Amino acid sequence: DAHMSDAPAMDELTMLQAEVLKTLASPRRLEILHRLALGPRGVSQLADELRVSQPNVSQHLAVLRAAGVVEAERDGREMRYRLSDPDVMTACAIMRGVLERRLVRLAALSDPTRSDALAL
Repeated sequence: DAHMSDAPAMDELTMLQAEVLKTLASPRRLEILHRLALGPRGVSQLADELRVSQPNVSQHLAVLRAAGVVEAERDGREMRYRLSDPDVMTACAIMRGVLERRLVRLAALSDPTRSDALAL
């Protein structure tokens, strides 16, 4: 197709961003990140805190690690995981703020008596 060859190639950073965002598009993985934001944790501790199986946590951590979002280091017999960059949580917090404001605006549209959303 002649049109396709004229289009600029998608840059590598955009591709990486899409991959990381795809990785983060999981409620369970977001829960894991929120726990790791409190400090490094082992698989068993995460499994206990989230009330899910260790294999389930391990699977999610492998995906997060492959995307470069978390890092692992051996601590005795256990691997301990931590955020590779705390700004990942900053990005998540910004997105949550965007969504919270959107929900407030939608609530105001459905209920005109709510003045709190009109100011946003």
